[in-house]
Amino acid sequence: MTRHIMRVGAAIVLAVSCAAASAQANRGGTPIYSCTDDQGRRLTRDRYIDECRHKEQYILNADGSVREVVPPTLTPDERARRDEEARKRREDEQNRKDAIKADRLLFVRFPDKPSHDRAREAALADSRAAIRSAEARLRELDDERKRLLEEAEFYRGRLMPPALKQRLDNNEAAAAAQRNAIANSQAEQQRINAKFDAQLERLRQLWNGARPGTLGPPVP
Repeated sequence: MTRHIMRVGAAIVLAVSCAAASAQANRGGTPIYSCTDDQGRRLTRDRYIDECRHKEQYILNADGSVREVVPPTLTPDERARRDEEARKRREDEQNRKDAIKADRLLFVRFPDKPSHDRAREAALADSRAAIRSAEARLRELDDERKRLLEEAEFYRGRLMPPALKQRLDNNEAAAAAQRNAIANSQAEQQRINAKFDAQLERLRQLWNGARPGTLGPPVP
């Protein structure tokens, strides 16, 4: 009787061990794929299911639990669209972070309009000085040209001396250079004012309580 009980016990232990070993083997061995096809049928196979390549497939353990989810197999065009959408999301998120950072820095740098006005005046100082200098030089050149023309009047109807003609040409070239310098400085002033005008419009919204990063792209 005792021997019979021992034999039955041993058989039970062996069966349990085999079942555990089988489950373990399936857990790390041949996968079980499962999906629902376009007709709503549940498909289960021991290999990748071609009919569900455009759907998610599940790799199951022996107890039916999900071991892994296999994403749909995409065509080259679908992958390109997915990658482009992901790139656009990353770009939008980075732009949002940049706008928040820029707005916060702008608000800290210019807590009120007087501080912004002072910064504008400081930025315009160099171009204003350059214009004043060029205008002063133009007045000098204009006076010089008047004297040269008075001298050239003496040679009316006669050949002007080469040296005098060269001095007149040099005077005109120098005056043209100063006029060009003034035009460049004026263009720089327009650029600076446009920048500070855009900042001021943004700052007025921030001073009135707008949240950083909600007002569009960062201003320069």
